[in-house]
Amino acid sequence: MRLRTVLIRRPSFFSKYEWWYHLLMMPILFPLGNYYFIGPSYFTDPIKFGVGTVVVFGLYWLSIVTLTLTVWWAIRRYPDASQTLLRTVVMLTAVGSLTVGLAIFDVWVYSLLPATGVQFSWAAVRPIWVLGLIFDVFLCMALGLFYAYARWKQDMTESEQLERASLQNQYDALKGQLNPHFLFNALNSLSILIGEEPKLAEQFVDKLAIVYRYMLQPDRRGDAVLGKSSGDVTTLQAELDFICSYTDLLTMRYGKSLDITLPAIAGSSLATYVLPTLSLLTLVDNAIKYNSMSGAKPLVLSIEIMPDGWVVVTNSRQPKAIRLETDGAGLGSLTAKYRLLSEKSIMVDTTDAYFRVTLPLLPPNAL
Repeated sequence: MRLRTVLIRRPSFFSKYEWWYHLLMMPILFPLGNYYFIGPSYFTDPIKFGVGTVVVFGLYWLSIVTLTLTVWWAIRRYPDASQTLLRTVVMLTAVGSLTVGLAIFDVWVYSLLPATGVQFSWAAVRPIWVLGLIFDVFLCMALGLFYAYARWKQDMTESEQLERASLQNQYDALKGQLNPHFLFNALNSLSILIGEEPKLAEQFVDKLAIVYRYMLQPDRRGDAVLGKSSGDVTTLQAELDFICSYTDLLTMRYGKSLDITLPAIAGSSLATYVLPTLSLLTLVDNAIKYNSMSGAKPLVLSIEIMPDGWVVVTNSRQPKAIRLETDGAGLGSLTAKYRLLSEKSIMVDTTDAYFRVTLPLLPPNAL
């Protein structure tokens, strides 16, 4: 199964915890910063107080936004858990470099405003570097922890979704394996054939045995009849051999009411490609379940193998007069299986005349 790295996307630029942190820190940092730059007169001179507050507010948020963008750039650049050390080094280096530049910029801005009475000097810059670098460490730690928590939460959600999908697939597979409705109809058809056409009844039993052997033993489908198969996926050749036996049963049951065309891929390089087990069975059963058929107007169903590695299953649309309620569980389960196995997905095309599903074949070495 191909694993894909999913980047954490923030719902907003700042989380609610970051907003609370900044709102609580501004009343503390603003007076301390201006006391350092301007001195005690900041608290006694209204002009210096107003100018200093506006300046420190603008510089504070310029610094926070710039540093936050830098931290999240480092996180997106090195998102994997295995890159934690590299991500931390890059993050601290980039943020530290920015802090050095921002400290110089802050003192320079203060010196441009005569009302502040600040003169640019390196002696004023150095303490800001020290305090800024300490702040950078805490900022990187806080955002790093937020990222780690978000990744953990996302992994837990994906794990839960995969577990649910796995349980749903197991449930669907169990329904397909036992399928009492199909078994009842098969035995009913067999009882009719025994009385009317004994030889055909023998063939029916042989085909039924092949079908159920394939359905009930998903981990041991390696005999000469069915080819190689393994659990969740099977080779195209094995699936076609199975569906050939299955459609023989359907033909015996429905006669001329069902017209099925199957491809021949003997010797094709695509024969060893794989797809989810019982994929074709799902689509054939859906076509029969939701469409009417008769000798005068048979249900036409075809399976084609495209040279570029796609399986196209098409059936004529002849909706039953009494519409069956369906949530698309069969097709939905098949879609979920492909999502677990590959980035490729199935395609559905429907018109008034036909219903078509296209399945991608997966190279054997892609899993």
